[in-house]
Amino acid sequence: MQAPYGTRHTAVEAVLCDMDNTLFDLIGAKREACRCVVDYLGTGDPESLFSQFLRGIHGFEDHENIRDYLESLGVYEERAFEVCCRTYEDVKLSLVEAYPGVEETLRCLRDAGIALAVVTDAESSQAHRRLEKTGLIDYFETVVTPEVSGRRKPEPDSLVYALRRLDAAPARAMMVGDSLVRDIAPGRDLGMVTAFAAYGDWRDGSVAEITADIVLAEFGELTDHLGITGR
Repeated sequence: MQAPYGTRHTAVEAVLCDMDNTLFDLIGAKREACRCVVDYLGTGDPESLFSQFLRGIHGFEDHENIRDYLESLGVYEERAFEVCCRTYEDVKLSLVEAYPGVEETLRCLRDAGIALAVVTDAESSQAHRRLEKTGLIDYFETVVTPEVSGRRKPEPDSLVYALRRLDAAPARAMMVGDSLVRDIAPGRDLGMVTAFAAYGDWRDGSVAEITADIVLAEFGELTDHLGITGR
């Protein structure tokens, strides 16, 4: 059962954050990157290209999705493929910006003595580039990716790894993320406090059997729920 807004989780000593669509809007950047690729090609549809990344055939960021799209249009050439991949990555990264209040909130949490970690399914290189681009990387003591933990969410390995790095017990830690399945469920199973970043849930749906302790309309609400002043 979701706790009322007035509940304060003052025992929390560590916060694990998902990255994409929790700290910043990756989907918006990704859609615009797809539009720029289609503009370069002079044919196709941005949403059709975006949908290629959702099929689960290749990874969510795998350039093979772009190759498949070019082949489906009958316009695949190696040079064009290389330009499309470079355009996609450059535009996507250029548009990644922290959500309003994220940096201020992370600073408040850090200053309050709360340990911070990123737990993401992005590749390590992608994760570090985005965190550096947004200016957030220095707030986190560790960045855990599947390359580090060995498994992707919703398996708990990345969360467990981060907790160990922060020397934090699950009962005194919080998991914040935009996916009920991939972030909230494993956090709850470990006994963590969970905060659902509803503002970043681009899937436009819910999973009835999965509930979070907290539902966030914006990242900055975390300080209130943790009983931290000074925002």
